[in-house]
Amino acid sequence: MEITSRKRLIVFSGSANPGLAREVANILGTELGGVERSVFANGEIYIRYTESVRGSDCFIIQSHTDPINFHIMEQLVMIDALKRASARRITAVVPFYGYARQDKKGRPREPITAKLMGDLLITAGADRIASVDLHTGQIQGFVDAPFDHLTAHPVFVEYLRSTAEGPLAVVSPDAGRVKLASRYARDLDAAVAFVHKHRRSDVRNEVAAHEVIGDVEGRHAVIVDDMIDTAGTVCAAAELLKQRGALSVRVVATHGVLSDPAVDRIKNAPITELVISNTLPVPDDASNLQNLTVLSIGSLLAGTINAIFTDASVSEIFKGENM
Repeated sequence: MEITSRKRLIVFSGSANPGLAREVANILGTELGGVERSVFANGEIYIRYTESVRGSDCFIIQSHTDPINFHIMEQLVMIDALKRASARRITAVVPFYGYARQDKKGRPREPITAKLMGDLLITAGADRIASVDLHTGQIQGFVDAPFDHLTAHPVFVEYLRSTAEGPLAVVSPDAGRVKLASRYARDLDAAVAFVHKHRRSDVRNEVAAHEVIGDVEGRHAVIVDDMIDTAGTVCAAAELLKQRGALSVRVVATHGVLSDPAVDRIKNAPITELVISNTLPVPDDASNLQNLTVLSIGSLLAGTINAIFTDASVSEIFKGENM
């Protein structure tokens, strides 16, 4: 008997960001796989797939957004259901990777929860993980499975090239993002600067900006970061940049978490434009921000999923920038 195998791709969406998942499926020329989902009275999550997945290459797109622990658990349950239904390969596509900031011990008796996240995804049954602009690239090494680290860098650079005018200075909001700022400066032919800041160890999300290292006077400043949560870092940096003579301040960040009080801070800060991607849905209270621009990474995710499915190179999509 001779059997000719045929690969089949199915894209599923969690409940966190279905709009992005639908966009990715449309680009791939397919429809999202059917999922029956509900929540028991005590909060437990129920998942059942409405079609056979046996022998299929399955991709679950789920951003870890508010309520973050619910959406993480939902993705784990979805992965487990696929494994038990005999899916050939399961890829967890996580546009925003939860707990990524807890990637090392900064004080005694702290967890390294970013590694725990990877362990949970693999233990649930994921064969591969793909995420976008991790807080630190070292998270890839926490997982003993293929981990594709994607980047929204090409999307933002293309947008800035078409909209930015005059002399530019790409600014890192802290010393840890200087390498990222240098990549943007290289592609935009701009100067590089960074803000020296102090973060309190006893209080979350409180930052004080102290000084700008680099020349920003008479330039349009572009602050680049991986995420904006409560916006304390970027707003403090924007204030300082204006004091140091920047003509304008624009903020570019892949993940717009925008937890309270981010919207109020951004409204009151000297920020000309806030540019984020759609790795996360825009919170309701942020949708009326006049200076908010949301760019899509749908084509990047679709290209990555297609490359994984066809066993092609993911790095070629990003020209080696996805490190």
